[in-house]
Amino acid sequence: MNKKKKLVVLSGAGMSAESGIRTFRDMGGLWEEYEVTEVATPEAWENNPELVQRFYNERRKQLLECKPNKGHRGLAEMENYFDVHIITQNIDDLHERAGSSRVLHIHGELRKARSSADPNLVYEIDGWELKMGDLCEKGSQLRPNVVWFGEPVPAMAEAAQVTSEADIFVVAGSSLNVYPAAGLMGYAPQKASLWLIDPADVVPPLNRHVEIIKAKAGKGVEILKNRLLEIYAG
Repeated sequence: MNKKKKLVVLSGAGMSAESGIRTFRDMGGLWEEYEVTEVATPEAWENNPELVQRFYNERRKQLLECKPNKGHRGLAEMENYFDVHIITQNIDDLHERAGSSRVLHIHGELRKARSSADPNLVYEIDGWELKMGDLCEKGSQLRPNVVWFGEPVPAMAEAAQVTSEADIFVVAGSSLNVYPAAGLMGYAPQKASLWLIDPADVVPPLNRHVEIIKAKAGKGVEILKNRLLEIYAG
């Protein structure tokens, strides 16, 4: 292989599901007791910050018990053959723990906190718990470093730029229902090959040819790797 082809992967909830990461709707008691508007919006934080902290503390505790799966590891291994860039809708750190070196989190990172007054002040969280009274250096309460429903997605411009340079663009484990991320495929160059990995019948949002791998993320990434090496290796 000559110069490595640029492989850009948009990963969604289906990528982490095989690691045991539960989605919002699978969160159990806390989700059944509260609506998403009560735990994952700026208004929720304003109205009941203690509840929001508790919700994300539980998610963080769960994440620390999970490990990267075959899909995460497969994408990391593909860096041996391609210039791999991960754009993830997930707030977990499983791509990094699997060994991927270029990961852009467009919806934030669960294991980080940020100032509720200055979004540029971001901190690593030691362990799983973020408490009321934990303050940034300017004295403001720390909040989860995630993009809540109704908030802007500041990383989208970078994600669009990365996608616009792709030789290969892959969607893995995303229903392509959450915007603006679902529109990223439209930024891929016309010459780029497009791939979609999902066990469900997902309809690509473009009038372009998309190779479909109908499988869960772990198996799908393995199939993708073999097919891409057949096409580009040699």
